[in-house]
Amino acid sequence: MSTPQHPSPQAAAPVWQGAPGPSYAAPGVFPGYTSPIPVVRTHLGHAIASEWTKIRSVRSTMWTLGVFVLLVVGIGMMVALIVDANATENDLAGESPLSFGFFGVLLGSMPIITLGVLTTASEYGTGMIRTTMVACPSRGRVLAAKGIVFFAISFVVTLVSTGFVAMVDAALFTGAREPSGGEWMKATFGVSLYIALLGLLSLAVGSVIRHSAGAITLMIGLLLAPLVIALFMFAESLQKLREALFEYSIPSQLGVWYSTQLSETGPSGWDPLWIALGVTAVAFGAAFALLEKRDV
Repeated sequence: MSTPQHPSPQAAAPVWQGAPGPSYAAPGVFPGYTSPIPVVRTHLGHAIASEWTKIRSVRSTMWTLGVFVLLVVGIGMMVALIVDANATENDLAGESPLSFGFFGVLLGSMPIITLGVLTTASEYGTGMIRTTMVACPSRGRVLAAKGIVFFAISFVVTLVSTGFVAMVDAALFTGAREPSGGEWMKATFGVSLYIALLGLLSLAVGSVIRHSAGAITLMIGLLLAPLVIALFMFAESLQKLREALFEYSIPSQLGVWYSTQLSETGPSGWDPLWIALGVTAVAFGAAFALLEKRDV
């Protein structure tokens, strides 16, 4: 006959000793776990640190910025060497040597546009935006942090690239005239601000559209379409519209920084910077408004 088995007595539940610090348990309730990590109120600095970690750890950021530097420096140097090999001193007389950096910056604006769109739209495509919004429910703070981090990165990279090309061009073309301080400022600092704002506009468009391919296509169209359309406006009745498209197209505004604009009229000096600043502010306002109304 089998002996009846009795369940063995279970050990008493361990008593957890809370670490020193603020407790999460309500008063009069059995004390819960107390985190040793101090609880602090989050602010914009935390969001900026998070976005900086994300953007520098993504492989596409390094590739896109690498292509940008390759285009700005590579095309700028190639054009400078070709001109130096074929031009005479009379051809360069009165010409600013900094103007040859325009071609690389024009092509380099495309990778910056792409990176700006991917900074926001890629998170919606992968679903990572849900994790981001859970970690930081303040949506406006997230978008502001993305804009600050992207603007700083794109401005610094552009400034270093254009500054290097400008110094090489000035040393290479000894027969050209000496650039003024204002020309140096516009060909380096000014165009870097403009390119960074162009990328910031792409970031806002990516947040509005939330689709990488669609936003990139829209921004490439904004970059090239006005100039291409104006080339085929031969009718006399479209003359004013044709001139406006030429004068305010992005390639023409980029040329203002190098004194190589496509038209004698239109924006001049620092006007392209104020135009880009106004358009970017409107786009960011729309992005902020839609971000608060939409679901993630």
